[in-house]
Amino acid sequence: MRPVLYVLSFLALIALGFWAYRENYATQAALKEVEALQRQIVGLHEALTVQKAEWAYLNRPDRLRDLATVNFDRLGLLPMEPSQFGTAAQVAYPTPKLPDISFTQDVQGTISSEAEGL
Repeated sequence: MRPVLYVLSFLALIALGFWAYRENYATQAALKEVEALQRQIVGLHEALTVQKAEWAYLNRPDRLRDLATVNFDRLGLLPMEPSQFGTAAQVAYPTPKLPDISFTQDVQGTISSEAEGL
């Protein structure tokens, strides 16, 4: 009985070693993937920072003013004035659409004495 126990223990040890070996390589692969994703995130953050800086550079008020002046004949852009803005009371809100009546109902009753007196 003892030799069978030794053989089973040895097989269990081999199986656990194989499992640990595979888990080690799976963990290393996952860590490499995480590092690659983190590098990609850093690159995207840098690209976003560059794009924000470029957007701020292109939207400088003096540059936009100069562009509007140069292209006035073609675009007809004029400076904004307070009279161009409206108030909230001038906004035409849409009326809610009531659902269609899809059934009819007959109503029958008696006229009360109060209604007869009128």
